[in-house]
Amino acid sequence: MSPGSMISLSSSSLYASFILYLIAIIPFGIAVRSRKKVAVKIGMTLTVIGFLAQLNYFVFRWMAAGHAPVSNLNEFLTFFGMMLVGSFFVFYYLYRQAVVGLFVLPVSLLIIAYASMFHNDVSPLIPALQSHWLTIHVMTVAIASAVLSISFITGLIYLLKKVNTHEKSKSSFFLELVLYFMVVVIGFILVTSSFRIMDYQASYQFENMDGEMQVYDYQMPAIVLPVDSEPVHVLENSPGSYEPASHFSGGIEILNIIDAAKLNSVLWSFLAGSILYFFIRIITRKKIAQLLQPFTHKVDLSLMDEISYRSVMIGFPLFALGGLFFAMIWAQIAWTRFWGWDPKEVWALITFLFYAAFLHLRLGRGWAGEQTAWLAIIGFGTIVFNQVFVNLVIAGLHSYA
Repeated sequence: MSPGSMISLSSSSLYASFILYLIAIIPFGIAVRSRKKVAVKIGMTLTVIGFLAQLNYFVFRWMAAGHAPVSNLNEFLTFFGMMLVGSFFVFYYLYRQAVVGLFVLPVSLLIIAYASMFHNDVSPLIPALQSHWLTIHVMTVAIASAVLSISFITGLIYLLKKVNTHEKSKSSFFLELVLYFMVVVIGFILVTSSFRIMDYQASYQFENMDGEMQVYDYQMPAIVLPVDSEPVHVLENSPGSYEPASHFSGGIEILNIIDAAKLNSVLWSFLAGSILYFFIRIITRKKIAQLLQPFTHKVDLSLMDEISYRSVMIGFPLFALGGLFFAMIWAQIAWTRFWGWDPKEVWALITFLFYAAFLHLRLGRGWAGEQTAWLAIIGFGTIVFNQVFVNLVIAGLHSYA
């Protein structure tokens, strides 16, 4: 089978898994509201088949590329989404809580859909990525992040059951804020897809901090631009060459330490997500938390708290191994130093220290219930910030991601 055929089969498998996960949400919802065992079986069957299809995507893409498909943001997030479903299987067969599947699948779908907004071309690895330690490091981080994300799911379920969203309180406000950020992800997917359908593209040339001319390609109209940038367009007969263009360049200029093109995508995400969020509020006349709460009425809070704690107990040592120990080995091979205070490295350390504090507060101070549910949500925030914001906005040695 040719690499092209394997890539095509890989893409079809990923699409099939996405559809199956989407359909599986329905029987899980029915199972949670009615406790019908047949609905649970249907939901689990669809999810298992979807997981196998996604695994098929991973294997065929690996065969086509000749290396593990975790070398860019698209591939990493897709693998992360797959591992989140895989982690759910482990905790489901330990605790038999269908409600976890009801919330895991939408989050996994958001991650996979978000990943699809980035380029998915199979290309040769740059020298820094040509190491088996990269594969070991990245895959371990993805698996650890997925296991830790289960604590976010169960923490969210706990809070949806426990917090009174009809009264004004800090808990009610921050719970709704968490759900707002999830709507922002949907906004990013919608706005990126819309401009992609319109085939929008604009390029801006500027002088970077090293005094070299650099070009940023925009897939959405510019809200922010590098300092002293000028609009250009690519010469079709001379790839890599540019000439002045006349398209509008009235965005806000920002310092070149920030990747303006990627920050522009983040700003568009919040703009589209905010519009979508307020549209939902106006149509339903309810907070998003209130729309989800009916699915948590039969939840056992102590069990959700137990699952949250167990997932951190498993995920934390895995993250320490992949995010710090294996990462340092790869850094030594790629850049001849174990640690360099790169933004990605710093945030991995912050994530490690946060979950260490989580376990200390749980075991040493007796924190439990609503307290650790909030910690689990903040912990997931550190993971998402590292994998999304640090990758997209802050320039560093991991910018190729």
